Amino acid sequence: MNAVLDISAILEAMPHRYPFLLVDRITEINHDEKRIVGYKNVTFNEQFFQGHFPGKPIMPGVLIIEAMAQTGGLLLMGKTDDGKGFDPANKLVFFMGINNAKFRKPVVPGDQLVFEVKMLRQRMNTFQMEAKALVMGELVAEAELMAAIVDK
Repeated sequence: MNAVLDISAILEAMPHRYPFLLVDRITEINHDEKRIVGYKNVTFNEQFFQGHFPGKPIMPGVLIIEAMAQTGGLLLMGKTDDGKGFDPANKLVFFMGINNAKFRKPVVPGDQLVFEVKMLRQRMNTFQMEAKALVMGELVAEAELMAAIVDK
């Protein structure tokens, strides 16, 4: 799978670092459709599996939501309705809200989480997005996310 943004480009655009950077690669950005696709390879070495849950490792739902939000943030930093992008050196994407979050199946070590995020609306520097997380083409989580772009 070719990278539109590899981990080096993601690190340039995002302030997140280990253990909280939850996107490994972006494979598609379509500014006309206001859509982005990326993924995270989930491994047993993830820090959270030590306590969630010993003997039955399951990725916490809140981290799946965060990973979808990070993917959406990469879309927002790229381009907006007015055709202008935002400079990651001077701006941050702040997560503002979650609506209609649903978790359909557990995510376990060995899964590749694919995130599909689409911008629904923009009002000035505030954005509403639809996000889905899939494993092997099957929906495992979904939510509506809100975010704002702010000065650093």
